[in-house]
Amino acid sequence: MADPKWRRSFIYRFIPTAILISAAFFIGSAFIVLDYKQKYSRLRVVDAVEMTKPNICENQCRPDGSEILPSGIVSRTSDLEMRPLWGPRNKKKSKSPMNLLAMAVGIKQKNNVNKTVMKFPANDFVIMLFHYDGMVDDWRDFEWSSRAIHVSAVHQTKWWFAKRFLHPDVVSEYAYIFLWDEDLGVENFNVARYLAIIKEEGLQISQPALDPRKSKVHHRLTARQKGSKVHRRIINSSVARKGCNANSTQPPCTGWVEMMAPVFSKASWRCAWYMIQNDLVHAWGLDFQLGYCAQGNRTQNIGIVDSEFLVHQGLPTLGGSAVNQKNTEAISEASQNGNLPNGGAMAPSVSHQPNTRDKVIKESYIELERFKNRWRKAVREDKCWAERISNH
Repeated sequence: MADPKWRRSFIYRFIPTAILISAAFFIGSAFIVLDYKQKYSRLRVVDAVEMTKPNICENQCRPDGSEILPSGIVSRTSDLEMRPLWGPRNKKKSKSPMNLLAMAVGIKQKNNVNKTVMKFPANDFVIMLFHYDGMVDDWRDFEWSSRAIHVSAVHQTKWWFAKRFLHPDVVSEYAYIFLWDEDLGVENFNVARYLAIIKEEGLQISQPALDPRKSKVHHRLTARQKGSKVHRRIINSSVARKGCNANSTQPPCTGWVEMMAPVFSKASWRCAWYMIQNDLVHAWGLDFQLGYCAQGNRTQNIGIVDSEFLVHQGLPTLGGSAVNQKNTEAISEASQNGNLPNGGAMAPSVSHQPNTRDKVIKESYIELERFKNRWRKAVREDKCWAERISNH
């Protein structure tokens, strides 16, 4: 039988040891649990942050069709600069942004077009000719022809070409786009002074004034005002039957240019291009809505430059020569003023056998009505449009 003293001695030594071990276990367990809770808490916070932060991969705005490509290789824009097939690239001579002159031309106006192109320095302008008669080779005798961009499509209008070949991403490198007709006299026009004026005046959409003594002026707003540098409105009680006064805010009293020689800023052209209808090649009616592309107040950001002016010869080139010239002019002027005879359905011809030009004008009237109907329908169906305009 064990010695009671030895048993008591063993118990006295074992109990404190067991207590110390238990205490160490519980204390260690507490630290382990606390550490686990802290780590778990941090993991939950990290998970919460991961769940709440935006997914940059999902929210990237990518051009359609480029989603599979790495972002750095996607080239969103282009230009009209010619590139050599080999050797070093031509260095850009001008420090200022380049501009673009685009014209719809036919061989009958070759000499007049040459006079216009010569007014636009090669260091500051890219020249682009839209050949509506298909005759391209006959322009080669001009020195500048080899550096111009030539696009040919028979019997197509300036706006048909512009919609297809002047996409905003293609012309994004150009500060201003001059989209001109071929029948303009440029003897009193200096493009350097013109650019300086529209920049100083903040004009997003503009045109040179027309010499009223020598030009076919369809609307008095575009006629040159002597002694003025720029004007933005016309005051005339007889215009468009409603009258134009100092408080007028709508075209054709203010915020309006004619379509024969418009000049667009890069930003305004991006807007205007989207408004050009792909199937309405004459673009009638577009001029009355361009104010929405003026990047702000149309009565301030659209103007006519008087100090640099043109002569509008009014030659009915596309579609042939007009036999009934007076009828053609009257129809065109009525369109510019927004007055449509016969309820706006179609322009009548005074000739029993209308020539090709008359048919072109009639088609322009039909397109005008289509554009106006599309505009009204678009405004009616876009429930958010009014709010966007008010906040613009």
